[in-house]
Amino acid sequence: MRIWQQPISPAILAHISQNTAVQTLGIEFTEVGDDYLVGRVPVDHRTHQPFGLLHGGVSVVLAETLGSCGAGFAIPEGYNAVGLDINANHLKGVKTGWVIGVAKPVHIGRSTHVWQIDMRNDAGELTCVSRITMAILSPR
Repeated sequence: MRIWQQPISPAILAHISQNTAVQTLGIEFTEVGDDYLVGRVPVDHRTHQPFGLLHGGVSVVLAETLGSCGAGFAIPEGYNAVGLDINANHLKGVKTGWVIGVAKPVHIGRSTHVWQIDMRNDAGELTCVSRITMAILSPR
């Protein structure tokens, strides 16, 4: 079942991300399904930590980007989705390539959303799992 309540596409998501941390880190939106979003982040000099691995905080930025965008487009126009809590478990280091995140809703409620974001390396190995809780604010 399609969950989107506003027009959404990779192009729309890229447009709203201009001149933000998303663009600076090289995050790309690659797919929008009926009930999920897919995006990816490059593993390079912009996203490495000092020891040559993808910085864990960058995985969290990817997760928050996908979960927030998911929630923001799955609510009626005029409402706002804001983050309440996010967690991440880093499972496998990544040195090069891309990390691809898939965000799917676990719960879509009237006042909260919970989104699960699974991140994998180019070989399809799970590198990080994250969950974000979003507050849904009604128009003022």
